[in-house]
Amino acid sequence: METTDKTVITIEAIVNAPAEKVWNLWNGPEHIVKWAAASDDWHTTKSENDLREGGKFNSRMEAKDGSFGFDFWGVYDIVKPYELITYTLGDERKVEIIFDADNNTTKITQHFEAEGTNPIEMQRGGWQAILNNFKKYAEAE
Repeated sequence: METTDKTVITIEAIVNAPAEKVWNLWNGPEHIVKWAAASDDWHTTKSENDLREGGKFNSRMEAKDGSFGFDFWGVYDIVKPYELITYTLGDERKVEIIFDADNNTTKITQHFEAEGTNPIEMQRGGWQAILNNFKKYAEAE
């Protein structure tokens, strides 16, 4: 990820599944709605994903009690199947996701620019919780 003056947060998980499976579960809108939440009281109600350089993605994330929701969206900058995704979020922050395959495991490393509102540890915790949900989902599929 290119160097900026913004704080970059890194999270990772090792998923016990091959890269092709991980890639498909990570990027398929029908799967995203099943794993993309930081806690049990949140969910992703809708997901659209045009997975190509210049393509747009949008996932609607909402509290299950209906008290709050937001669109998590951006535009893909680089897409290298089974290896790398970079994108720019709607607020101009950059994200890089590396898929590192090793036989039947895939290490996912995410680097993302922090936003200026919430504490760094809160942001790291939220993104890591979503990644952990993905790991649990992918290993059960």
